[in-house]
Amino acid sequence: MLTYPDIDPVALSLGPLKIHWYGIMYLVGFAAAWWLGHVRARQAHTPFKPEQVADLIFYGALGAVIGGRLGYILFYDFANYAQHPLNILKVWQGGMSFHGGLIGVLVAMWLYSRKLKLAFFQVTDFLAPLVPVGLGAGRIGNFINGELWGKTTDLPWGMVFPHAGPLPRHPSQLYEALLEGVALFVILWLYSAKPRPTAAVSGLFLICYGAFRFIIEFGRQPDAHIGYLAYGWLTMGQLLSLPMVIAGAILMLWAHKRQPQTAA
Repeated sequence: MLTYPDIDPVALSLGPLKIHWYGIMYLVGFAAAWWLGHVRARQAHTPFKPEQVADLIFYGALGAVIGGRLGYILFYDFANYAQHPLNILKVWQGGMSFHGGLIGVLVAMWLYSRKLKLAFFQVTDFLAPLVPVGLGAGRIGNFINGELWGKTTDLPWGMVFPHAGPLPRHPSQLYEALLEGVALFVILWLYSAKPRPTAAVSGLFLICYGAFRFIIEFGRQPDAHIGYLAYGWLTMGQLLSLPMVIAGAILMLWAHKRQPQTAA
């Protein structure tokens, strides 16, 4: 069994001002996306210029934060926030939904694509490889907060989390950081390094994230107030991830049929 590091969620206190690691992880994700966006914008086959990246990240950040928060409230804990609406503002305590954030980012990218007069999937194809670093950083933030832990396990890397009882559990936040962060980044970055049919990179993102999340949910403890939705194993995360895999597969098939010469 490994020892949970029990890091203070507050990275820095300046009087009444408290800077949380969870918020810092979001800044790391946005900063990494900004830097990687400039690297991608220098590639000949991308439609973006380096000076357009900052606006792209700004739109994406707004969509991710607003959509992620609203998605968590609607998908996971609506009754609690309805009773305590001021808790909606306490984002430093966690409570962000990837699937809600994805919807928020898609809306933001639709607005930004209209501003630049680019096709919607041109924008999402450019953005998709920039996202995984932020996803991985966010999961590290969950780990530091000691939230979203996994099921009990007797594997040697199990950990006892502060608020999860005395038994060791899967560090599912780290599993997600490795798959949704590191592995997804490598796959998308390498795939998008060459010209691909429009929408193919976006489709691959949906397939890989949805599949990774679906698999990891088997080792992650479902939210206590939701539990399993069906069959004694189906979680809300899996239910929301299945449509992503299906939509991603349809997108990739459509993209390659529509532009077979680019695929070749």
